[in-house]
Amino acid sequence: MPVLVGTSGWQYRDWRGVLYPEGVPQRRWLEHYAERFPAVENDGAFYRLPERGTFERWRSETPKRFVMALKVSRFLTHLKRLRDPAEPVKRLTDAAAGLGDRLGPFLLQLPPTLKADPDRLADCLDRFPEGARVAVEPRHESWWNDEVRSVLSERDAALCWADRGGRPVTPLWRTASWGYLRLHEGRAKPAPSYGDAALRSWCRRIDETWPKRAECHVYFNNDQGGAAVRNAFRFAELMRDLGGRSVPGARP
Repeated sequence: MPVLVGTSGWQYRDWRGVLYPEGVPQRRWLEHYAERFPAVENDGAFYRLPERGTFERWRSETPKRFVMALKVSRFLTHLKRLRDPAEPVKRLTDAAAGLGDRLGPFLLQLPPTLKADPDRLADCLDRFPEGARVAVEPRHESWWNDEVRSVLSERDAALCWADRGGRPVTPLWRTASWGYLRLHEGRAKPAPSYGDAALRSWCRRIDETWPKRAECHVYFNNDQGGAAVRNAFRFAELMRDLGGRSVPGARP
């Protein structure tokens, strides 16, 4: 199974000249992105859930085997704080079904003020359809306990590994048969880029934690100035250098 490397979002104006040539109109950016990367994390769904027809259009604009991960709406994670998840989850998954075989994992990024509530998390995860993959990114230290780890492991839900400043900000638990990593901000120049040392350390962690058959998602969220694009290309190159894993696309 592959290591899928991409970026968190694709609609950034300062990527013109970095990823998007001057002559490519914005309406074709996803199509152009999908020619260079095998996967994207759709963080726009966090702010506003698109209609099913929009997801269907994105499916038509991307090639077979392209994967779109979806950041779950802040209505569920930040406003409702995971309470009463049935209706928001159904609304999301019904719309996202328009992606068909392009649909990847769902990302639940929790607000930093939300303290651990394993029961609430379990109830939320149980509302997703059978077969759906969900990664969870808690951001309050109270979540790092055995009960939370069990909730994730019992449902094959991935703890989202996260990096800020070139260092892990989450435990490096393997809670699922697949992996999910987000890199938010590096310390190299130009900011907020990642240097090779930090990128190599994450390549090694993936290689040492998951078997070769496991699918792992890696998304760069340091979008400013096109740093995410450059870092994603470089990460894929370094991952290939380790050998033994499929790392499709993600080439400059």
